[in-house]
Amino acid sequence: MAPKASKTKGKPKPQEELRDDSLQAVVLADSFESRFTPFTLERPRCLLPLANTPLIEYTLEFLAHAGVQDILLSCGSYTEQVEEYISASKWKLSTSPFKTLVLLKSDATSVGDVMRDIDNRGLITGDFILVSGDVVTNLSIESALARHRQRRDKDKNAIMTMVLREVGISHRTKAASRKPVFVINPTNDRCLHYEEIHASGKSGSYVNLDPDLLSEHAEIEVREDLIDCYIDICTPDVLGLWSDNFDYQSVRTSFLFGVLKDYELNGKTIHTHVIADQYAARVNSFRAYDAVSRDVTERWAYPLCPDSNRVRGQAYEYTRNRTYQESRISLGRTSKVTSGCVLGRDTAIGEGTTVSNSTLGRNCHVGRGAQISDSYLWDNVTVGDGSTINKAIIAEGAIIGKGCTVQAGALLSYNVRIADNTTVPAFRKITRAKSDQQIATKRIDTSVVGEGGEGFEYLPKSDEDSDASDSFNPVHRERRASISASSVSTLHSEELDYEEPEDRSRRASAISETSDESAPSKDFHAEATASILDGLQKGHLPENISLELQAFRMTLNATEHEVRRAVVAAFVKRIANLENNSTGAREAVASVFTQYKTLIERILFDKNSEEKPDQVDFLLCMQKELVSREKGGSLLLFVAKEVYDLELIEEEGILQWWADGRSSEGALAKHRGVVQQFITFLEEADEDDESEEDED
Repeated sequence: MAPKASKTKGKPKPQEELRDDSLQAVVLADSFESRFTPFTLERPRCLLPLANTPLIEYTLEFLAHAGVQDILLSCGSYTEQVEEYISASKWKLSTSPFKTLVLLKSDATSVGDVMRDIDNRGLITGDFILVSGDVVTNLSIESALARHRQRRDKDKNAIMTMVLREVGISHRTKAASRKPVFVINPTNDRCLHYEEIHASGKSGSYVNLDPDLLSEHAEIEVREDLIDCYIDICTPDVLGLWSDNFDYQSVRTSFLFGVLKDYELNGKTIHTHVIADQYAARVNSFRAYDAVSRDVTERWAYPLCPDSNRVRGQAYEYTRNRTYQESRISLGRTSKVTSGCVLGRDTAIGEGTTVSNSTLGRNCHVGRGAQISDSYLWDNVTVGDGSTINKAIIAEGAIIGKGCTVQAGALLSYNVRIADNTTVPAFRKITRAKSDQQIATKRIDTSVVGEGGEGFEYLPKSDEDSDASDSFNPVHRERRASISASSVSTLHSEELDYEEPEDRSRRASAISETSDESAPSKDFHAEATASILDGLQKGHLPENISLELQAFRMTLNATEHEVRRAVVAAFVKRIANLENNSTGAREAVASVFTQYKTLIERILFDKNSEEKPDQVDFLLCMQKELVSREKGGSLLLFVAKEVYDLELIEEEGILQWWADGRSSEGALAKHRGVVQQFITFLEEADEDDESEEDED
């Protein structure tokens, strides 16, 4: 929901006459996702190897073949690593097909931030391709470009064409947990509606269509047989829409959904181009990593095969037994390498070892009598005698001792060392790197890596991207993380509570002066949160939920702060439930707060006061509840805008919260950058109002 103020700020958008026929591309090298942890704790996803070739190479090959002349490569995190790689690659040579390849450095935390930054810099002069840095495709894009340009010339409001691949209802490169559904007008290929639904066939596996679509269009197609390649052909007007809607964070669930929903307001249309006889897929999960790796080695993505040798220094040959091998491979006389394997230079395999359906990088050393199947070993991996590795990914520099067993789904990150005779259980993630959001007091956990080993288990947060833990994943079937209402978006107050300054004058309902909560306080929070959440899920009236909440409060002598904290926790969990059922984050926030507006009103008592301690307390509770969520910044922004639009929190309350020192202390400062644009909007609107009053 847009802010109430009618003023809009933004620079003039590029005009039609400024466009030319040269083609630019924006490559999103940072996915802003956590699906490839623990590997992405140390390296960007775009540099992870697929069939011993960095992912970014496949994307740049596609753009070179498409005739793109100017590349804008948005790095985000690990900029130095990406810059070092690109600088040493063929793409920086004088023979490069690109006129320019510019790395954009920024502190963006979402795709939306990247797009707004590009718009502010004025770097786009004409049509451009927006593509993720993990795309693998042999697509010839000429026909899609021609169709896009034809539409653009006839209708300036036709701003984007999405390239989609037709594969059928079930395909190994499709996500197993959620699937995109496109509602398309087949007469003009216009996308009318987009939604992501559960692929399991359970709740949330249906599409919510506006009845007007059926009356306004003579024919529509509901397509769930498409792979979204995240290849979009855009006009410069696309950037303007990102800038005008600073709550847009993601390409599909935010931007695409928002533009389609607001068609009556903006008149902009987005179209599709469906391919059926070419290959295209995103490597956006471990399931996809396995599937695309097999497609590449089995030559379904030809000519994107290892023996194409598209990276400088590669020299793969495709052998008669259907393996890919570089030079200086040492194979034991009784070793066996089956078809479908990829072996990098200087790799040695000992006597009696069997390697099947696996990829081994350069300088890997496998001892005698080992068994490696359906696995991926990156460069410089060592495997001891008699060890067994099945359906696992072993990162560069890792060492597996003698007699070890690495079970299916295990992920061993960079330079991990597993001691002799150690079993790595299925679906275990082991790393030597600390996440900036994960407290890890020890670098070595012998219960995981054995005596003499190096590394510890990486424990994913409960809100990490769910596709990464897809339970149907043939390669990476993590232990099921609980995503029940009781575990989603919960942060124990003992870990990140804020304390009320002793010299601040506030009503007795404020937060307790002590940081340690009493047992009755903990009981109240658990019982009250569960009770509120139950009412939200069952659709109880706000008045009834409030009555039961007050009964709990009086029974356990809870403060008003504790009441607000319980309400916030329940609201966040309800929003998470709706998101799990394919509702967009912004829509989930609006639904919960609109339906239960009166419940919020009954816990805020400072509407007529100059100071807004209750409103500040509510927003601090919300900020703390969202701090541990991977996409908590976006949710905090949506909540701040929603409570402002619903007049639950006044402008003064929001600004006082923002100015309160507690909102920027420690971990609570994490998501402030995402909300800053909204705060700036309120401050500028307030300044405009003051200047108008002075003129009067």
